[in-house]
Amino acid sequence: MSSIAGTGSTPDTPGNAAGFSAGETSLAPIAASERIESLDFIRGITVMGILAANIVAFGQPFAAYMYPSAFLTDHGATSEWMWIAQFVLVDGKMRGLFTLLFGAGLYLFMERVWERGGTRWRQMWRLFVLMVFGLVHFILIWAGDILFYYAVFGFLVVPCLRWSARVQLWVGLVGFVLGAAFYALNMTFLYAVADTPMGEQGDLVEVRAGLLEGKAEVLADDAIVTGLKQEGDYAGLVAYRAAEHWMDPLVNLTLFALETIPLMLIGVALYRFGFFSGAFDPRRMRFWGWTGVIFGAALHLAIALFVREGGFTYYMTLAAFVGWSPLPKLMMVLGLAALMVEYSPRWTGALAERVRAAGRAAFTNYLGTSILMLFVFHGWALGLFGQLTRPQLYIVVVLTWAFMLLWSKPWLERFRYGPLEWLWRCLTYGRIFALKR
Repeated sequence: MSSIAGTGSTPDTPGNAAGFSAGETSLAPIAASERIESLDFIRGITVMGILAANIVAFGQPFAAYMYPSAFLTDHGATSEWMWIAQFVLVDGKMRGLFTLLFGAGLYLFMERVWERGGTRWRQMWRLFVLMVFGLVHFILIWAGDILFYYAVFGFLVVPCLRWSARVQLWVGLVGFVLGAAFYALNMTFLYAVADTPMGEQGDLVEVRAGLLEGKAEVLADDAIVTGLKQEGDYAGLVAYRAAEHWMDPLVNLTLFALETIPLMLIGVALYRFGFFSGAFDPRRMRFWGWTGVIFGAALHLAIALFVREGGFTYYMTLAAFVGWSPLPKLMMVLGLAALMVEYSPRWTGALAERVRAAGRAAFTNYLGTSILMLFVFHGWALGLFGQLTRPQLYIVVVLTWAFMLLWSKPWLERFRYGPLEWLWRCLTYGRIFALKR
């Protein structure tokens, strides 16, 4: 095994025509005794938090995720403050944590593969399988899929796994900061043209008209999707998504690349430095963890209050989410990760164990939640799409959290893996593993 932060070489050249070495016939998934408990705990919190972040896009038009005026129900003062709370505490932070863990998981997986004489082509095949899961999720279940672009970005990160941990960390941090600057410049320009007197000057008048036309097209598209969901026309929805939105996964690659790839590299480096396994000084973890969370949250709050003062306009909310929040988000993501690593060993009660179990079955919980939301919101089932206010949507979140926590632990007491974790492993290794304990 490579050292935690070492730069030693790794056996990653293909050994046969299929791309797998002869030693890989003995490869197997990670055993329970090999798991890092802090990763499971953070993953459990994150998969629950991702639902809180996505619930508006599940139950209201997609634009309502950022833009409150897209709600089909009332979005009064109480909901506006809830928008602010979600923006400060949840939005982007859960995806950021998940991205860190995904990067750490890439290296953790390769450690086990290298130990057993395998090559990085096993990882590439595993990511290809994930990419297929993501495309199925996007087309058949929910347009907000993240698995596809995680898999594609994973392809790009795997060749970087042989870099030293320090290089991975610095490339990740510098890349993230440069990406944040790029997002900020572009999104601020769009906001300034659309919502300030700057857009009334010279050639920018035409640019503003184009931006307003783009906003109208987004809302019109949402109206079509809303009609299909409320009518319960599942076949029509899938056909529309395949015909009109087949490019969306590729567009998301360009939208998220400058954030996701750097965060994956940071996750790899932190794992190798022992961040997730308690190698850092606890007092420093707590200090820097709380510092990141408090300062990051304060900056998020300032942005949110500015948006509220400006009336939650379309391009202002877009700038807040994509352009102005990345650096504060990085502070909070790293801070939250540090605090959860530091405090999670002390959280040993029944609830904490259920959170860890939800983390061990995070893949099933993520996709399973999307499937459950079909039944909650689409017209062929409960038909609640566009019917619930923001506070009512949060009730759906809490009930779904309860379901996650209720099923995950009893299942994993009887079975070795979550259902989709088991399927992913079988497809990764090309053989059937025992599921029942």
